[in-house]
Amino acid sequence: MVRIPGGEFAMGSDDFFPEERPVHRVRIDSFRIDPHPVTNAAFRRFVKQTGYVTVAERTPAVEDYPDADPVELAPGALVFRPTAGPVALDNWRLWWRYVPGANWRHPRGPGSTLDGLDRHPVTQVAYDDAAAYAAWAGKQLPTEAEWEYAARGGLDSATFVWGDEFEPTGRRMANIWVGAFPWQFHPGRGQARVPGTTAVGIYAPNGYGLSDTTGNVWEWTADYFHSHHPAPTCCAPLNPRVDTSESASAQHFPHHVVKGGSYLCAANYCLRYRPAARQPQTEDTATCHLGFRCVLRDTEP
Repeated sequence: MVRIPGGEFAMGSDDFFPEERPVHRVRIDSFRIDPHPVTNAAFRRFVKQTGYVTVAERTPAVEDYPDADPVELAPGALVFRPTAGPVALDNWRLWWRYVPGANWRHPRGPGSTLDGLDRHPVTQVAYDDAAAYAAWAGKQLPTEAEWEYAARGGLDSATFVWGDEFEPTGRRMANIWVGAFPWQFHPGRGQARVPGTTAVGIYAPNGYGLSDTTGNVWEWTADYFHSHHPAPTCCAPLNPRVDTSESASAQHFPHHVVKGGSYLCAANYCLRYRPAARQPQTEDTATCHLGFRCVLRDTEP
């Protein structure tokens, strides 16, 4: 793990989406964090030692999804499917499918495998799966403030984790979508002809030596999602965390903050491949572009 020195930083952004506002000062104690997202190989060791069954591998409970057809309540997860051409970007169902049989072992559905993907981030993990792995490893999931502070790599208030220029000297800096989402895709370093994860560490690390804090996969945090940051106060709060849920979905699953963007973040659609960017995700959700990394704290708040 990488030790992150304690300090103070400007959390959030006033320049992009409403949920990132307002910018406010935050203090963080030193802690350690995984240098990259948890990989398929590491998650496989966890499952082998514990026999753990992920959320996507379990049959959904009827009472959790009262409006669903019981026949359709099969173990599975969300899988991205590119469209054949340009589509309206206000309907995510045009490119996402709930696929029975999709899980961390078969991230794109039955027939897909992890062959050659040991060093890729594990995906199709719901919040409880990430928390279970962290507990097994003797670690925790990061708070949103810890994650953002570490992701910035010491570049306080920079737009990206590497600075303010999107592609310095014309270089692609992360595994993100380049092209017109969700149909036109231009592969980058280590990418196949179809969008997907890349091995961790292919792109240059940030100032703290952390890789994949931008793109590749979204990452779970321990914080519940609120629609905006708290207003600035006279004194920067120390190690803030959000322990209460602002809202829940129709199925009563609370939302947690996910950070970092993924290989599906594009300039014409997501634009969340920035350390200040944040998004809500329901605890029960597993997708092919969502993973996590862990922390160890010097002291518990």
